[in-house]
Amino acid sequence: MGTFVLDNGAGLAKAGYSTDSEPKQMVNCVTKAKHIRSRVFVGDQIDDCKDLSGIFYLLPFQKGYLTNWEIQQQVWNHIFGTDRYKVRFDDTTIIVTEPYFNFLSIQETMNEVLFEEYQFKAAHRTNAACLSWYKSKKEERAQNLCALIVDSGYSFTHIVPFYNGKKIKGSMRRINVGGKMLTNHLKEIISYRQLMVMDESHVMNQCKEDVCFVSTDFKQDMAIAASKGRQNSIARDYVLPDYTHIKRGFVRSIDESSGKAKGSEQIIRMNNERFQVAEILFHPSDVGVSEMGVSEAIVHSINSTPSDMHPHLYKNIVLTGGCCNLPGFRERVYNDLRSMACDDFDVNVRLSEKPGTYAWEGGGVLSKTQDFSKKIVTRQQYEEYGQNICLEKFDV
Repeated sequence: MGTFVLDNGAGLAKAGYSTDSEPKQMVNCVTKAKHIRSRVFVGDQIDDCKDLSGIFYLLPFQKGYLTNWEIQQQVWNHIFGTDRYKVRFDDTTIIVTEPYFNFLSIQETMNEVLFEEYQFKAAHRTNAACLSWYKSKKEERAQNLCALIVDSGYSFTHIVPFYNGKKIKGSMRRINVGGKMLTNHLKEIISYRQLMVMDESHVMNQCKEDVCFVSTDFKQDMAIAASKGRQNSIARDYVLPDYTHIKRGFVRSIDESSGKAKGSEQIIRMNNERFQVAEILFHPSDVGVSEMGVSEAIVHSINSTPSDMHPHLYKNIVLTGGCCNLPGFRERVYNDLRSMACDDFDVNVRLSEKPGTYAWEGGGVLSKTQDFSKKIVTRQQYEEYGQNICLEKFDV
């Protein structure tokens, strides 16, 4: 059948054959609704739920690592068995991503699930940054030996430098900040200032995606947000869904945002929250996380590589992951790096049109490379050599 690429993110799973133009995306979890206790919604079945208020999540990932295999296999069974795919395991090679710095026990369990339960023809287990590197390599006009992949996802943000296709493992950096922390912080702010929304993770995640942005001049934006009337160009009204007439929340335009609800609508007034939430990515200490921000971690990662690589890494920085969809993210990273990097270095920060599916697209590129057959483990090899062959072939 070909190669099936599964970018198994903690927030979203992106899946599809390497020949597809784009992946099928779905929440990587099982959900239960308050009003339909007898049914669970697996993955994108959540779209069938008519009332998403107060839904309860059953997540396979905890703190960025796959710990609940029962839930994960429910999601995988749904992905592999959908009408769109109907995966024939004995005739399919799978590329699947796993977290960085993954535990050996989790890796071994994944090998067992892929080969013993699903019985795939062959498999390749890798990290999202490695797939992103293949995608970036294809896009480059000049064939750069060095690249720095910034992967900002659901649980973590990772900075991964590459040299000639190999991760420089000693220079990888992790920040324990991702999309989940941003959504949780937004829930706390809104619950404290306006409306109790601590149980509304789904709605507030949509609100974050619709309204929040990364500030390129924090002090100036704070001054604008403190202004009154028309001088405040940041404040917006976010209309919450009622699941009767309004199925999904939406943001009003600046002309329509008055801070007053119309009719029976329920609104949230979004002002400095719009950029304060995303600021956590660059200053985690704002919420008590004693770590570097994204820009500082990039510089720290580059400085830990050999000095002759520094100009090449600054010249080829690629942003991937769902958090990079926030407006202003690329500009903020560039401005920060330009102020921190040596004046002699050329700083180039790239952001694709679809950073969330960038790694999945890289899986398609990898499957078409000449040496892909050397990177996979077949089921026959696994049955003969066991876990050792996976440790040998999978560079994770």
